Amino acid sequence: MAQLKVQQKKGTVGIKANQRETLRTLGLKRIGDVVVKEDRPEIRGMVNTVRHLVTVEEVE
Repeated sequence: MAQLKVQQKKGTVGIKANQRETLRTLGLKRIGDVVVKEDRPEIRGMVNTVRHLVTVEEVE
């Protein structure tokens, strides 16, 4: 199954609380953090919520 590499590019100062919690749920704590998650609809939805704060790559 494909995986998604998610990297946080922007900080959490001044963003909405639900977006901050979404970043924490993904496992991102600070700028530059990288996590690899399975490509599932739930993860895609979380990434979509914070798409302006992260970059996403598909990894095999």
